[in-house]
Amino acid sequence: MRKVLATIALVFTLVPSLVAGNYKNYRVSIYTRAYEVEKMGDPAWLESTWKTISSQLKVDRIYLETHRDTKIVPQATLDAAKKFFQKQGVEVCGGITYTISEANNFETYCYTRPEDRKKVQEIAEYTAKNFDLFILDDFFFVDCKCDACIEAKGDLSWSEFRLKQMTEAGQSLVINPAKKVNPNVKVIIKYPNWYDDFQGCGFDLEHGPKIFDGVWTGTETRDPSGNQHLQNYESYNIITYFQHLNNNNGGGWVDSGGIGMGAYRYAEQLWLTMFAKAPEMALFDYRQLIGVKLEERLKTPWQGTGTSFDWDEMMKPWKGTQPTTLARLAGYVFEKIDPVVGQLGNPVGVKSYKCFHTPGDDFLQNYFGMIGLPMDMYSEFPTDQQVVLLTEQAKSDPNLVRKIDAQLHRGGDVVVTTGLLEAVPEKIAQFAEVSVIGRVLVSDFGRAGKLSKEILIPQVDYYTNDTWEVISAGRPLSRGTSGYPILLRGKYSKGNIYILTVPDDFSDLYVYPDAALNTIRRILCRDLKATLEGPSKVSLFEYDNDKAIVESFLDEPVSVDVVVGQKKIPVSLKPHSFQLIDLK
Repeated sequence: MRKVLATIALVFTLVPSLVAGNYKNYRVSIYTRAYEVEKMGDPAWLESTWKTISSQLKVDRIYLETHRDTKIVPQATLDAAKKFFQKQGVEVCGGITYTISEANNFETYCYTRPEDRKKVQEIAEYTAKNFDLFILDDFFFVDCKCDACIEAKGDLSWSEFRLKQMTEAGQSLVINPAKKVNPNVKVIIKYPNWYDDFQGCGFDLEHGPKIFDGVWTGTETRDPSGNQHLQNYESYNIITYFQHLNNNNGGGWVDSGGIGMGAYRYAEQLWLTMFAKAPEMALFDYRQLIGVKLEERLKTPWQGTGTSFDWDEMMKPWKGTQPTTLARLAGYVFEKIDPVVGQLGNPVGVKSYKCFHTPGDDFLQNYFGMIGLPMDMYSEFPTDQQVVLLTEQAKSDPNLVRKIDAQLHRGGDVVVTTGLLEAVPEKIAQFAEVSVIGRVLVSDFGRAGKLSKEILIPQVDYYTNDTWEVISAGRPLSRGTSGYPILLRGKYSKGNIYILTVPDDFSDLYVYPDAALNTIRRILCRDLKATLEGPSKVSLFEYDNDKAIVESFLDEPVSVDVVVGQKKIPVSLKPHSFQLIDLK
């Protein structure tokens, strides 16, 4: 297969067939921190480390960082590194991390102080002089609350101030100076994985994707029980969400965080990113690809049972070389999923409306994805769907009532979470007089089944016969004394408004009985060709060419059904494995 050679004029495109290099359906790239780029001034180190990587992984592009933690890579070192990789047939691009000290709680530059603003601009100009495309790593945000920032903020909230400040800084300190130095340069911003909190540090998803030449997407979900609590499904969901912002999402970005759970966790993040049809996969970073060793402790007990990721198969010699580092793990995954991705159309899912800069129900769509609901997030209210999902993230829309009314008058349905109901009860009351009046413990879903534990849910109050319980729960419900709605339905005009009760701990959705989940899926997936029947922690990914992928995130084998009309397609899955199916 051909390699993509370095070019002077870089074409930024999202069409997979045009970006393929060593692989047919996507490119693979490596991001390199300034610390490792600086070491590339030593030819022996560069040649030996590149041999470690290239003997295990096919690489199309490399990003060489010019700055991180106030370290600026010397020009002579950049020149030598660029020349080396171009000789290897690898496209060379740049990168910037705007941190003063990443180790000091991710200390960023201050975009109020003149001396910091000058430094930020100089770094952008230096990088544009050396590259025709460069990426801003995660840290083009601000966490400074110095006296100058406090004074400049005035009466604005910190989110309002920082959004305005960072959008201005992106344009006037990075983009404009870079393009003045190099009119051909493409400036890409990489947004990290914590998108629901962006407004607090100045990441502006409303305007940023429009002023930059493209965006890149952090698809690192690592260990879901870690500090960020990001669910596995987000590695897929965030790609499609960012793509909708301005149709300029260039790819995903994964690191080795979470690999302590097992090598499979790294593999999952890679293929989930590719299932979302990302045209490029950036591996962070050069250091990890040479330094993370393939040790037996990374092999999980269920490996070798026909799983999608097979440790023993990966560890076989590749092109005469025995696998030794993370580079081979990545290479193995890309070779395995390339033919799968080639069969996929465009992703489709349940459309969920998320207003810009609006907190609430944080990352909830990813939990929904983990219970078998294909998610598709938009920052505009969908007007072409039979069902629209509204979480608390829709609360800031001043025209929300009018939009819901129009959807219901069209004969469509609206599903409202209890988070949105609590946030704007007066708006939802226009369609159904319901309210959240407290919290209750439940453990029994009646005919749908019992739970393995008690869970805390919002208690929804409603008028009998004005709305009806579709799913109920109690403590107990069967032969019990009381019950509470899990899913309510109310009629309005030609449509239905549903109230979906979401547990206070979103992960308690995973203990809902299969029968309850099946009902929720059936109601929300009216716009899709297929629905899933079975337990939680099994995801369904659907595409517009009648293809679908079913993936299990369980540690044990599982059997589910994919329902297409009156037909059921049985699917048996090994632990942490996926299966491509035809919906025709």
